[in-house]
Amino acid sequence: MLPGPAEIAAAAFSLAREGILVPSLLASLGRVVCGLGLGIALGVPLGLVSGASRIVELVFDRPVQILRAIPFNALAPLLIILLGVGETMKISLIVIGVFVPLYLNTRSGVLHFDTKLLELSRAYRMPWPVVAWHILLKGVLPSILTGLRFVCAIAWIALVTCETVNAKSGIGYMLSRAQTFARMDEEMVCILLYAIMGLTTDAFVRLLEKTATRWKRKGELH
Repeated sequence: MLPGPAEIAAAAFSLAREGILVPSLLASLGRVVCGLGLGIALGVPLGLVSGASRIVELVFDRPVQILRAIPFNALAPLLIILLGVGETMKISLIVIGVFVPLYLNTRSGVLHFDTKLLELSRAYRMPWPVVAWHILLKGVLPSILTGLRFVCAIAWIALVTCETVNAKSGIGYMLSRAQTFARMDEEMVCILLYAIMGLTTDAFVRLLEKTATRWKRKGELH
C-alpha cells in the first residue's frame, strides 16, 4: 500500500534531519539550471540563424533532425563512455534534451515570421540592432517561450535518468537510495519533489512569458 500524507511528511522530515534533503535538492536544481542555461544558449541562437540562413540550415538542420529522432535518454550509455559518470555527463544529457526542442521551436518561429516587416524596416533604413531587437526577436519570442515551457519539463525528466547513474547527491540519488532499502515513503518524497520543482519552473516561465509578451496583448486590445 502507498504511504499516507503523514508518513510522507515524516520521511521528508527524517531526510532533512539527516542532512540529505536540502543538499540533494540544491544539487538537482543546480544541474537543471546549468543544463537549461547551456541548452538555451545553444538552441536559441542556432535556431534563429538556421531559420534565417539557407546555408546554416543545410549544415546544421539535418544533424539536429537526426538527434531529434533519438530518445535523449538512450544517449546516456554513450555519454558515460565519452564523458564518464561525473557532472559533465549529467549536465550534457540535460543540455541535449533541452537543445533540440528549443532549436526546433525557435527555427519554426523564424520560418513563420512576417517577412514584410523586415522589408518595411529596410525601406525606412532602420539600424540592424533595432530591427533585430524590436522586430525579429519580438516576432519569434512567443515561439521561444513556448519551447522554453516544454523544455523545462524535459530537463527534469533528463535529470531523473542522469541522477540514477553513480550520483552521490541529488533527488535521483535519494530515489535510488530509497529503492535500495525499499522505503516507499522516501520514494514518494522524491516523486513529490520532482513534481513541485517541475511546477515551480513552469510557473516561472509562464510569468516570464506573461511579462515578455505584454506588448503583444496591448496591441491586440487596441
